[in-house]
Amino acid sequence: MEIVCYSCKKKFERDESRVVARTEECPHCGFHIRCCKMCDFYDPTTYNECRELMAERVVEKDKSNFCNCFRINPTKGSSHEQDKQVLASAADALFKKKD
Repeated sequence: MEIVCYSCKKKFERDESRVVARTEECPHCGFHIRCCKMCDFYDPTTYNECRELMAERVVEKDKSNFCNCFRINPTKGSSHEQDKQVLASAADALFKKKD
């Protein structure tokens, strides 16, 4: 399975049959893989930034943790930049000076 790192946005291969270990890191930048920001349930627009209601609160979203609900999202890193661009475009349109 090809994974996109949330931190450096680089792709790397990972055997999807293995469980993601808490100590696993991106081979390019050393960013923690088993963290909220790489999880399928991570959503900064929801309460506790997690869509999984049964998950315990995790304060540091970019650090490895012991969450039992963790499910890796292989494209989480690629959507981050796209989200920033969409938000920036929306803000520009909202505050655009009218002549």
